[in-house]
Amino acid sequence: MIEANWDLDTIRVFLHILGAAVWVGGQVVVAALVPALRRVGPEATQAAAQQFARVAWPFFALAVLTGLWNLFEVDGFEDAANSYHVTLTVKMVLVVATGVAAWLHTRATDRRRIAMLGSLSGVASIGAVLVGVAL
Repeated sequence: MIEANWDLDTIRVFLHILGAAVWVGGQVVVAALVPALRRVGPEATQAAAQQFARVAWPFFALAVLTGLWNLFEVDGFEDAANSYHVTLTVKMVLVVATGVAAWLHTRATDRRRIAMLGSLSGVASIGAVLVGVAL
């Protein structure tokens, strides 16, 4: 018989997935909306980006904090295969890259840099999800 598992591990993983879903999914949605927002006017794009940031950054923090919590809950972390540690390191590099690129994106002033940093953050966040699934 298959039973539901409602314990602290379930809550921890749920919160991690929720944080990542809002951060990554939000980036994808905002990127898809940018062309339409530009047609409305430059202030529309900026307003949407600022509103997204108010929601996204707390969820990014949630994903990072629960990710660290996840690390403390891995049984046999010290004895895990080298491939696990390499994959985990790649994920952490991608998480740092998405956060730094997004932070720089919010401070950029020229359109080319804004686009480049936003794209880098989006690609890194999607990569972090892929690598996270492999873990």
